[in-house]
Amino acid sequence: MTKIQCSGVLFDLDGVLVDSTPAVARVWGSWAIEHGFDPEETVRRAHGRPSIATLRDLLPNADHEKENLEVERREIADVEGVVPLPGVIDLLRNLPDDKWTIVTSCTRALAMVRIKAAGLPLPKILISSQDVKDGKPAPEPYLKGAATLGLTACDCVVIEDAPAGIRAGKAAGARVLALRTTEADSPLRAAAADWIVDDCGAIQAQLDRGRIVLKLQSA
Repeated sequence: MTKIQCSGVLFDLDGVLVDSTPAVARVWGSWAIEHGFDPEETVRRAHGRPSIATLRDLLPNADHEKENLEVERREIADVEGVVPLPGVIDLLRNLPDDKWTIVTSCTRALAMVRIKAAGLPLPKILISSQDVKDGKPAPEPYLKGAATLGLTACDCVVIEDAPAGIRAGKAAGARVLALRTTEADSPLRAAAADWIVDDCGAIQAQLDRGRIVLKLQSA
């Protein structure tokens, strides 16, 4: 069993703590069809990044703020099937409140809706896409997430499922534990994940003299 010591844990939200894949696919898939894009490729492109970044890539001449508000409205309205992923509730219960937080590419309003729909505890401070200038894969989100815990990123383990998020964590100086909830191993390794496990059900957490010890099964 692999053991990792750290001072804090920084969680992505979608694909790590909550399964929002069906809702994301419905919203972005329908948006893609309306705008003449391939739905599957659009959903893949959107995952793990701020939605406005995807919109800027796909519609360079559009009113990005207006499009982003519409996508957010649709995502907030669609929480069918949004549930906690395996092992999440037990893992969060075993972590002290001041040693973990969520760093998400969602807006704050969307993150709160999905956290509530999944029945997850709220972190004391959450970092959303609205709290940073440069979203994932830039390091700013995870640098700010670590700072909310009074730590540097190198003191933390980032838990991610998307290559963009893995790259953000690594760029911030954190170690990154990747989950196979969204991607196959190949893109996770290509993004430089330090460890790969199936989901949070493969992670056990305990405290040892004030430090967090994460035990990984089949890392």
